[in-house]
Amino acid sequence: MPAPNEITPAQLLRLIGTPDAPVTVDVCIDPDFAEDPYLIPGSFRHSHDDMESLKQRLAGRSCIVVCQRGLKLSQGLAARLRADGISAEYLSGGMYGWRDLPEAPRIPFDALPPLQDGARLWVTRHRPKIDRIACPWLIRRFVDTDARFLFVAPDQVLAVAEKFDATPFDIEDVHWSHRGETCTFDTMLTEFNLQTQALERLATVVRGADTNRHDLTPEAAGLLAISVGLSRQYRDDLAQLEAGMVLYDALYRWARDGGGETHDWPAGRAQ
Repeated sequence: MPAPNEITPAQLLRLIGTPDAPVTVDVCIDPDFAEDPYLIPGSFRHSHDDMESLKQRLAGRSCIVVCQRGLKLSQGLAARLRADGISAEYLSGGMYGWRDLPEAPRIPFDALPPLQDGARLWVTRHRPKIDRIACPWLIRRFVDTDARFLFVAPDQVLAVAEKFDATPFDIEDVHWSHRGETCTFDTMLTEFNLQTQALERLATVVRGADTNRHDLTPEAAGLLAISVGLSRQYRDDLAQLEAGMVLYDALYRWARDGGGETHDWPAGRAQ
């Protein structure tokens, strides 16, 4: 019988990428992690014996604790957090269980930019449209829930990146940018090893809208129209990003669960 504070890898996989996903805390000890240096999407590393700083970082959010096998470290830490009033579960089977789930993506730790005060700082051009909203959505939902984004004048992106130790993206001649006929969203899927069926489907829409290739998929023209509308509606880039998060949450659920659904009127009309 499953424990009341246990979650399976399959259950966690359904939550990742959604706005309701809990924070995932990786407490694998260093030797175990060195043998297999990958993270569950959206998770962060933390020592199991540093309770106070973990509670500060969680800031009251519910979490899932993961160790190598889902035994003493994750079960014990989840129990301690629950004793302190924090909603916490542990992943059954731990990282071994996640690794054995064929469709479960794993992010190479070496692909992650360095942390700045507990989160990752990214910088790009102001007045975003498509890639510069899609990429922050991907990062916050699958890579770093606490990531922060700076929007600055195009000619200042590299200087700001240098001065503030931020990672530049979606500008020319940087690592996180377009490659050939693909866009920055594609690059991030590749580098973060996030090529799931749903994200690849979403990437085709983003690429078509961002590179004016509406022939790739009919949804690309719709994404362009909505993205232009959002950019006209919001003067504040960060406010636009928050609105765009809702848009891409919906697009992700379409790509994951609703791609085959159609709509007509009147309902049930014979074809």
